[in-house]
Amino acid sequence: MAVAGPVALFKICTGRGRAALRALLGQSIRGTVGSDRWTAYSIIDLFCRQVCWAHLKRDFQKWVDWGGETAGIGNAGLAAVGRLFGLWRDFRAGVLGRPGLQAALEPVSRDLHAALEAGLSCAHKKAARFCRNLLAVYPALWTFARVEGVEPTNNVAERTLRLAVIWRKISFGNHSAGGCRFAERILTTVQTLRLQGRHVLNYLRDAVAAHRAGQPAPALVAMGA
Repeated sequence: MAVAGPVALFKICTGRGRAALRALLGQSIRGTVGSDRWTAYSIIDLFCRQVCWAHLKRDFQKWVDWGGETAGIGNAGLAAVGRLFGLWRDFRAGVLGRPGLQAALEPVSRDLHAALEAGLSCAHKKAARFCRNLLAVYPALWTFARVEGVEPTNNVAERTLRLAVIWRKISFGNHSAGGCRFAERILTTVQTLRLQGRHVLNYLRDAVAAHRAGQPAPALVAMGA
């Protein structure tokens, strides 16, 4: 599932790999993609990605909870998270401009990078691998600071996806290609309308009436949205 401004797009695939990502976003991926660190996203240039800091916060907390040598990695990460979101709030409130945000994030990035570099020698193999993997996508942690309209989390997409996740859990998914196409289209329609603040049932009623009358369906994306 992808969200871009006032539009949500759902596609049901048989896997979560690169082929599914290209089926959703197309062969030529443009703009900036905010996501977690799933390996399928490695096909996107790092400077066109934004790694979700909400996911990272949970990862850092995990290393704190694990204790021992890994706690240092987690605490350094959580410190970076706290400083970053404080600066992001100031930016959104107009206290900081973009140049000020970028300047204030430099020491945050420097401190976290140093902690991850030190974590490479951690005796805990999974923690060391986490540090190595995060350093490999490090430029994608800071895209929000330089690209207008990009946020440090993918929370909008997560909230938009929640309806589909709940539906799948209580309905046991689909058992035919037709069912999959209906599910992805109705989810696309409903969540797109909700993002635009439009009335879902009114749109569906008008769409059915237009279909019966042999007319084009009403526009899903409102003019000016």
